[in-house]
Order: sequence, then C-alpha cells, then structure tokens
Amino acid sequence: MTAAAIGHFFIAHWLELAGFATTWLGIWLTARRNMWCWPITLAADLIYLVVYYHVMLLSDSLLQVFFVGFTLYGWWHWSRGVREEGEVRVVPLRGRSMVLAIAAGVAGAIILGFPARYLHAALPFFDAALASFSLVGSWWQARKHIANWWLWIVVDVLYVGEYIYKDLWLTAMLYAGLVMLAVIGLRDWRRAPVAAQVAA
Repeated sequence: MTAAAIGHFFIAHWLELAGFATTWLGIWLTARRNMWCWPITLAADLIYLVVYYHVMLLSDSLLQVFFVGFTLYGWWHWSRGVREEGEVRVVPLRGRSMVLAIAAGVAGAIILGFPARYLHAALPFFDAALASFSLVGSWWQARKHIANWWLWIVVDVLYVGEYIYKDLWLTAMLYAGLVMLAVIGLRDWRRAPVAAQVAA
C-alpha cells in the first residue's frame, strides 16, 4: 500500500479512527477502575453515534444516545463511591436482578427491532438485540457489577461479525480487541475490593 493510499484511508476514516482510539482507551481505563474512563468514553459515544448513523446501523446509532446517559450516570455513581469508600469497589449482582436485566434485554431487542426494520435498517433485529444487551452491559458496568464483563465478551464477539458484514473493518478490529480487554477487565475486577452491599 502506498503512502498516498494510506493517507487517503486515514482521511476517509478519520472519524472511525477517533472512535477506535477513544473506545479502546475508555475500556482499558474501565478495566483498571480509573475514573478517567468516563470522559473518554463519553467522547467515544458521541463519535460512534455519527459513524453508525452514516452506515445506517440505526439501533447502534440510537444506542449511543443511551450510552451518553449511562456514561454520565456511571461517572456520577463511581465518583460517589470513591468519595465514600476511597476507591471504586465491585458490587455483587443478585440472581433475581440478573434475570430481570436479561428479560429487559430481550424485550428491548423486540422493541427496537420492529421500528428498525420499518426504517430499512441493516440487520434490524440482530443489531437491535446487540444494542439492547449493550444497554444491560452498560447498566451493570455503571453499577460496578462484575457480570458486565461476561456480557461484553459475548456481545463484542457478535459485534465483530456484524461489523465485518458491514465492511467496518477498523471497528471490527476494535471490537476484537474489546473482547480481549473484557477478559482483562474480568480478571482485574475479580481481584478488586468488593463492596459490602449487594445491589441491583
């Protein structure tokens, strides 16, 4: 590949590259339980809102709007925990809360899928299911539940296939990397201090 071709690629895909970099850094900092994960993740949310809209992955684009809300909530919730406990502590997840969250993910996939199909979105129900369960993962992450990493591993593997199908190769590579980061996050959070309470 010539230097001109490489330059053209970077110009054509600069926004996706910015999303790649900020998402990777945000997830890595989350795995480290570092508060800087939140402003960087907020930037990634906004960048990918635009990227997904351009390729008509409408559920993913809408998902970024929800991610912005979850990111702001997570930022507030983690900072409150740090003030009270001196560090970010992992909170156990009750079985009943897990079942309700999975049911909400299924319901969200159906609710998002039908309008997406009507709007001629690419892969409407598959994309809607991934978007819906990404919201579940984001909620668990904001609430500091270790289960978020197990869910992200599954969701990110499926996203890799979707993005390859849509020729978003950089994003597919990003999500393959996010699978590895989720494994690292799972390992690190297992070693983290655990809060005394069991939260929803």
